Amino acid sequence: MTVDALTDVAGIRVGHATLTGDGRLTGTTVVLAPEGGAVAAVDVRGGGPGTKETDALDPRNVVQRVEAIVLTGGSAYGLDAASGVMEWLEEQGRGVRVGPQPAHVVPVVPAACVFDLGRGGDFRARPGAATGRAAVEAAAANAPGARVPEGCVGAGTGAAVGPMKGGVGSASVLLDSGITVAALVVANAAGSVTDPETGVLYGELFQGRAEYPHASVHEAARRRLAETAAHHAPPPLNTTLAVVATDADLSKAQAQKLAGTAHDGIARAVRPVHLLNDGDTVFAMATGARRLDPGHPLALNDILAAGADMVTRAIVRAVRAAESVDGPGGVWPSYEELYGRR
Repeated sequence: MTVDALTDVAGIRVGHATLTGDGRLTGTTVVLAPEGGAVAAVDVRGGGPGTKETDALDPRNVVQRVEAIVLTGGSAYGLDAASGVMEWLEEQGRGVRVGPQPAHVVPVVPAACVFDLGRGGDFRARPGAATGRAAVEAAAANAPGARVPEGCVGAGTGAAVGPMKGGVGSASVLLDSGITVAALVVANAAGSVTDPETGVLYGELFQGRAEYPHASVHEAARRRLAETAAHHAPPPLNTTLAVVATDADLSKAQAQKLAGTAHDGIARAVRPVHLLNDGDTVFAMATGARRLDPGHPLALNDILAAGADMVTRAIVRAVRAAESVDGPGGVWPSYEELYGRR
């Protein structure tokens, strides 16, 4: 049984730690690899990235596998959440062996952040090591194949897409080859996810099953969003983050190609994209459980195309799952409040 989420890749687990109330509107999401780690790579675009340990994922460098990937709110401050994940992994003896004893490990935990500072009202409210530890413990406690909570949770708690509320979304597909490709996205873009003429989600246009809002509904939504945007000047600092995972046996170079093409999925769902106010980052993970068919030389292309498609679907699901926020840090109406549920 599949759950249409990142956890459909066998061995991958996801945990959220959500911080709300008392001026907080932020959190951390951890993607935990199977025991022994997963091949990983990254592709960073946009003018304002906030990342940690991404150089280790370069195919030219020594690290081959990672135990976890951290997506977090709190801008650069929030990257400290990775420290809590490293601490937990060390206690489990998971990481790169660097000494004669099994406990002599250094967990490699790449991380990337979104900007959500002050969106709950307190600029100093941000994730730290304890938040990261809570998220990885939540991931480890989840059963294999567990559903992934979406919307305003984890790293998507304070996310926004332009003047609209963003969040976390996930999606997966089983290819004809038997290989699974899935994505988890934190939608927090400076650009828009809706067509300004109709209000339809860009990502749903690419999926070929868009439902167009009534003109009067769209006009009311446009007025509401214009009023909201005026209260958020200057334009917000943002960033869309994604993890694309597969059970295919990929090299680091192939995983890096997957991370790169997956950015196409963001470009289909957000316009404009990869701006100076964004730090769009896509990680790729490959567990290696299924070998590519040597008799099918284009098998990798199927995985690359699916990665981009799943990112688009995950962004749509993040926006549709998000809930409106009206608090001391600002007002972000949700897409469902503005346009209604399908």
